[in-house]
Amino acid sequence: MGVFSRFMDIINSNINSLLDNAEDPQKMIKLMINEMEDTIIEIKTNCAAAIGSENTAKRKVAELESLIDRWQKRAELAISKGRDDLAREALLEKKKLTAELERLKEESDRYDALVKKYKQDIAQLEEKLASAKAKWQAMREQAAKEAEQRAREERNARYSYNYSWSKAKEEDPVDHFSKMEERINKMNERKAQSEAEKDTEAKFKDLEEQEEIESELEKLKKEMNG
Repeated sequence: MGVFSRFMDIINSNINSLLDNAEDPQKMIKLMINEMEDTIIEIKTNCAAAIGSENTAKRKVAELESLIDRWQKRAELAISKGRDDLAREALLEKKKLTAELERLKEESDRYDALVKKYKQDIAQLEEKLASAKAKWQAMREQAAKEAEQRAREERNARYSYNYSWSKAKEEDPVDHFSKMEERINKMNERKAQSEAEKDTEAKFKDLEEQEEIESELEKLKKEMNG
């Protein structure tokens, strides 16, 4: 794949979308970073070559402009001396050099445009590379935090297990059984007390309900006899 094709693929790529669909996002973004860095190096190499060619073309343009000026002055000199034949030859050389000058100027302009395009591409790639590196760093930090959290949870789990096992070994089996029996007895006592309290509460509710009914009955009788 050519450097231009790789450049377009990188610029048009959506990093977040690629990472969402990647089996290993960290590995994927690292490969993308490597590809960007390689592409930047290649474009910078091409840019340096284009700058060299542009400078060469500009130097030749300056040389040709000097030669054209020289043949122009020779033609004028020949005319002043009555040598129209030499003047014609001088003007012919000037014409050839002028045509070459125009070609070199066009070439220099093309290199200038190419250098500007390379620099623009490099700026875009470096911006995309910086974004990818920032995302990669964030992913590494997040992975480190998650690993640290898992390690902390594992340490806590081991400590809790070891502590419970140590306490169980330290406690005498007979004492342990006695404590359990005592706890069961207390639970049964609380249950019996609660049931007794509920039974007493129910009896009083029945009395209160009967009294309310008797009162309502007496009231109704008075109204009917009244």
